[in-house]
Amino acid sequence: MVPSSPAHSLPPGDSPGPGLRRWQAARSWARLIREAEALWSVDVRCLHRLAARELGQLVQEVPPRLRRRVNQWLRRFHVLTRLP
Repeated sequence: MVPSSPAHSLPPGDSPGPGLRRWQAARSWARLIREAEALWSVDVRCLHRLAARELGQLVQEVPPRLRRRVNQWLRRFHVLTRLP
C-alpha cells in the first residue's frame, strides 16, 4: 500500500494553507527570473534586449510581500538578480 501525500489527504473543499500558496508563488517568480536571466548567456543582441525587458517586467510585478521569499529562491537557483 502506498501512503497518500498530505495534499491528497485534505478533505474535499479544503485548500492548502496560505503559507503553501506563498511558497509556490515565490518559487514561480524566482523560476521566471532565473529563465529571463539565463537568456543573457546567449550572445545575441535581440535576445539580450528581450531578456532585459522581461527581467525588468518581472522584477516590477513581484508583490512586495513575496520579495523576501523570491530572493531566497533566487539564491537557491544561483541567480544574480535580487529584488530590492
